[in-house]
Amino acid sequence: MKRYLVLENGSVFEGQSFGSPAITSGEVVFNTGMTGYTETISDPSYKGQILCQTFPLIGNYGIDENDFESASPKIEGYVTSEDCKTPSHRSAFSTLHETLKKHGIPGISGIDTRRLTKILRAKGTMLGAISDTPIMPDIKDPNQTDLVSLVTVKQPIIYQGTGPTIAVIDCGAKENIIRSLLARDARVLRLPASYSADKIMSYAPQGILISNGPGDPTMAKSTISAVQQLMEYKIPIFGICLGMQILALSMGGATRKLKFGHRGQNHACIDVKTNKCYITSQNHGYEVNNLPDYAEATMLDINDRTMEGMTHKTLPFFAVQFHPEASPGPRDTEFLFDKFIELMKK
Repeated sequence: MKRYLVLENGSVFEGQSFGSPAITSGEVVFNTGMTGYTETISDPSYKGQILCQTFPLIGNYGIDENDFESASPKIEGYVTSEDCKTPSHRSAFSTLHETLKKHGIPGISGIDTRRLTKILRAKGTMLGAISDTPIMPDIKDPNQTDLVSLVTVKQPIIYQGTGPTIAVIDCGAKENIIRSLLARDARVLRLPASYSADKIMSYAPQGILISNGPGDPTMAKSTISAVQQLMEYKIPIFGICLGMQILALSMGGATRKLKFGHRGQNHACIDVKTNKCYITSQNHGYEVNNLPDYAEATMLDINDRTMEGMTHKTLPFFAVQFHPEASPGPRDTEFLFDKFIELMKK
């Protein structure tokens, strides 16, 4: 069935429908990853977004939902040059088309994704819709809402371990963040992002991890307020992706929207003190662009020199903009979880 991807600047792409036949809208973004589409479509950080894959063939090894980074796909829509209809892999339970249809996610294939990506790089990320007509509907910017509230857990989840107790403020946490902590024997408390500092500290955690998540960080007002109060306890705090932005805002720093964001699995970042380079997995549309005097940048993106890591100068608070848990992506920076554990042991 014929479908259309329509952008707010008037660009129209005609393609074929796959997945759900529903009509959808959101912020149109692109990801440069060559593999890992199963983990990518289920990453809660994509809530509110229509995702374009720049790699031409997607779905060739099918879908194994055991590899999902959350309970279900979180993208609003999916855009590919070609979706593979006959995948081949021993663990494939379904095709990409079948999975998206099952979860009500519309897709469009057969379009020039290179042209689309060049438009987004030149003009910047913009709103769009996947529809049966080439007419742009009225769309509300998803970043003007609190998207974190749509992807956080509703009730606490406790994972038992023999190591330090870590409270994960779940802003849309990927499953591999939890797995990375459990692999280090931590006892993990996965808590709703709406919890107050008092409620979080009632669990007596020895450390706080602020997870990744979707949208404009300034919309997560209750989480920012809680982190501001949690800082007063001076226990280790580790922020990942949106978690870094929330930590920076809690310190009195500032964030801003990137032109087209960083989404892919091969972004090079450099440690500003050691000059060592790491290859990282990234998925964020906002950056920290200002810090108070008592904090400093620790890592920079090699491509555009945006801040990819930060730390408090005297207290055990640190954060990174990339994903040390990867999934998908390289595992260069997994050691940051070990650093977090060591801070709690001290």
